[in-house]
Amino acid sequence: MDLFSRSWTALRAAVADIPDEDFERPSGCAGWLVRDLVCHLVIGAQDVLITLVTPAETEPTVDAVGYWNLVEPPTGEDPLEALIPRLAAAYGEPRWLKFHFDDVGSAAGRAAELADPAVRVSTRDEVLTVGEYLSAYVLEWSLHHLDLIAYLPSAAEPPGETLAAARALLEKIAGTPLPASFPDKDALLIGTGRRTPTDEEKAALGDFAARLPLVLG
Repeated sequence: MDLFSRSWTALRAAVADIPDEDFERPSGCAGWLVRDLVCHLVIGAQDVLITLVTPAETEPTVDAVGYWNLVEPPTGEDPLEALIPRLAAAYGEPRWLKFHFDDVGSAAGRAAELADPAVRVSTRDEVLTVGEYLSAYVLEWSLHHLDLIAYLPSAAEPPGETLAAARALLEKIAGTPLPASFPDKDALLIGTGRRTPTDEEKAALGDFAARLPLVLG
């Protein structure tokens, strides 16, 4: 839960520091501008709030690893993916999007800090403990932090400990460790298809390269 708070706090701070004009820059999510990604993060914060107040009585069906599924790369035909840019544009000025994100994001952060990690909650037709749910989101926030700053070289990067935790979870999901020679940031970017590996990196990946990208859903 501490890692969730660290990753979320760092991501919220990174959004707050983005100049208005940079909201029109591309993000690391293909086809999305920075403003689109921030709008997606608003929805993510809402999902956290909803899940934390959706208790479950049955036994857990998944943990942080099982929460994520490996899916086919997006085709751009998902209605929600198409909706996000329209929602982001509707804010008009970046300050309104920033305000909404800070408002909902702060609430999600407080709710996570107050939650009992042993309590069971329901989301996506699965049951898991709050601790496992928030652990799963360390990967989500870390990847989207990297997406946010992909074309903003002066922006602050995610904390090292949260990148390490996100990498460890991604490797558990894949069932295979990424090469130890890869720094955590590069392991996440290459592993999820956000960056194309160099020839040297492909050689280090070996047969595992054929399984990339690992797209989470």
